[in-house]
Amino acid sequence: MGFLSLFKRGDARAAKPKTYTPKFKAGLSLSGGGARGFAHIGAIRAFEENDIDFSIVTGTSVGSLVGSLYAYGLNSQEMIELAKSIDAREIRTSKLFFRPSPSKNIENLMYKIYENIKFSDLPKRFALSTVDLKTGDEVVISEGNLAKAVSASCAVPLVFTPVEWGNYRLVDGGLVNVIPSDVARQLGAEVVVSVDINSTRGSGTDSIKIFDMFFTVFKIAMKSAAVKGIMNSDIIIKPDLKTYKATKFEGWTEMIEEGYRAALEAVPKIKELIGYKR
Repeated sequence: MGFLSLFKRGDARAAKPKTYTPKFKAGLSLSGGGARGFAHIGAIRAFEENDIDFSIVTGTSVGSLVGSLYAYGLNSQEMIELAKSIDAREIRTSKLFFRPSPSKNIENLMYKIYENIKFSDLPKRFALSTVDLKTGDEVVISEGNLAKAVSASCAVPLVFTPVEWGNYRLVDGGLVNVIPSDVARQLGAEVVVSVDINSTRGSGTDSIKIFDMFFTVFKIAMKSAAVKGIMNSDIIIKPDLKTYKATKFEGWTEMIEEGYRAALEAVPKIKELIGYKR
């Protein structure tokens, strides 16, 4: 089955009857973390198997990518099939430091899945976090072209080019808000479940190599960018992904399983908080 035929069948976006009525409106917030984003798919699988549904979804960076697929209606298995079909070389076309790949590559990938749809077309309420390079301020996007907005949230500085969006020049939202749980609350979520896939955030290094020091500084900066997200989360699911690199796809099936395991442990508490009733 081809790439396009798999994700344009229509059944993935069809409304699925709920077998429970939550007492509180639940929001799901997916953090940034590069290739570790495969763990988000595992977490979603755990939610599906336990009949937990989120009507509000927010994400930053790779969390915005997976979050957009969930808000669009793809299930975890369809996300896995999508992951198998992606050639990372078509997304990051430049391997040279300080010569970023076009963010248009990300936009084109997302366009193949959901074409030219807008946020308002999604069956779930969805928003993502970006940063305006001109001002340094967070820009939350919840309307307009979905594929382009996701490319902006995923545009890691120096890895991908910024995205021009009106008067903004946007890059990865993880610079200021790596776990956008506060955005979920702004959209009306009464209970927010966050999945934080960046287990090495804030860690240091003994290396004096320029690349090691650069990325360590970036990780340390991300620690403060997570504070707001932590404070606005009722539950934070933290898969153990320390042995996996944010820049490598190796071990992606194991990352999915770790996301699934971590989310499964949180299921009873999630059901309690959202007022899960059959």
